[in-house]
Amino acid sequence: MPHPAIAEDNVAVITGGASGIGLAAAMAFARAGMKVCIADVDRRRLAEVATKLSSIAGPANVMTSAVDVSKAESVTELEHAVRDRFGGTDILMNNAGIQPGSTLFGEPDNWQRVIGVNMWGIINGARIFAPQMIARRRCGLIINTGSKQGITTPPGDPAYNVSKAGVKAFTEALQHELRNTKDCQISAHLLIPGFVFTGLTAKGRTEKPAGAWTPEQTVDFMIARLEAGDFYILCPDNDVPRALDEKRMQWAAGDIVENRPPLSRWHPGYADAFAKFVKGG
Repeated sequence: MPHPAIAEDNVAVITGGASGIGLAAAMAFARAGMKVCIADVDRRRLAEVATKLSSIAGPANVMTSAVDVSKAESVTELEHAVRDRFGGTDILMNNAGIQPGSTLFGEPDNWQRVIGVNMWGIINGARIFAPQMIARRRCGLIINTGSKQGITTPPGDPAYNVSKAGVKAFTEALQHELRNTKDCQISAHLLIPGFVFTGLTAKGRTEKPAGAWTPEQTVDFMIARLEAGDFYILCPDNDVPRALDEKRMQWAAGDIVENRPPLSRWHPGYADAFAKFVKGG
């Protein structure tokens, strides 16, 4: 049995829902008989996707909205529109994200946009939708899309890492707040995808690399782990088993505990020690 919030006639709102993981989630929720609202900045894609979703759920059960999640007023308009159309929200999937690349001392506009969408988009979504979701006193979910890069913070794209590290910290705080709120039946969950072949990760490639999962595989795994009650939904992929992900994350935390240099996994002086750690030595 799926999570009880994934049920016929319940309402799912997915930001970044016009492509990738967001679209795969919208399709899965529609197949479950849910009413679905997809929000995205890409108006053209929204129109195309609405047709696909309508063929599954019926036009009356599909809603689209052009939204800039970095702006609280835009997310507020979305919440009001969903309430007017469907009566409220049972599942909120804060999934909108961008990864244009960044350098530490690059243009500040790029940093502001990445953090605005990836982190503030999730903060805005949760802060604006959660009070109304709680007030309904129905079982519900808030799913925030994070990243392994927000935990292991590899070098090369600091703005993205900072934004996704913020998503992890915020989602942990959100779940703590929800579970300590009287009569609240909403739970928060952190989706941590592996290597998923989407427009965000394609980087000019037209065919899925062998190591990558499809968005549909990722969503199937997410739904299964929601049923199991996981908060941290740590997705493997075809190249990296969960055990290796766990080792990388344990090593990253160990930088603090062992007082190693930051990002020591990529420090030449720690290459042998990290390799030995991965092998269990």
